[in-house]
Amino acid sequence: MNGTMHCASTATEIILKRGPAGLGFNIVGGVDQQHILNDSGIYVAKIKENGAAALDGRLQEGDKILEINGHKLEGLSHGAAVDLFRTAGEDVQLLVLKMPINGPSRPRPDAEPSSYTIGMWGLAAVAVAVAFVFVRYQYHLRRRF
Repeated sequence: MNGTMHCASTATEIILKRGPAGLGFNIVGGVDQQHILNDSGIYVAKIKENGAAALDGRLQEGDKILEINGHKLEGLSHGAAVDLFRTAGEDVQLLVLKMPINGPSRPRPDAEPSSYTIGMWGLAAVAVAVAFVFVRYQYHLRRRF
């Protein structure tokens, strides 16, 4: 292992047998689509239910995939990494950097809204309410005179 790895993370070798639906997970990242700021690594985005990865149980969402069948993924575009996964054969050897469950480098799941998003929805709701009250108030003023 080199000195660039996080001390709380451990590299694990995982061998998956490709199933009818492939390896059973989606990836994100690459030099052209960074998933984490200043990190062009390839990460597990989603584990598909009943897929090869889910049935094995060792690969988790947020894990960083360092190698596939001995090919390093560092410096690859997202498309190049996808091509490596598609042509990897039936038995696929992965070298995976297991991320700490609540570590600072773990990406936020896509389904979890950020506080900014929640705040913007709240602001939009207030704006709609104010506009509604304003229109109703204008209507009542016009009816009286």
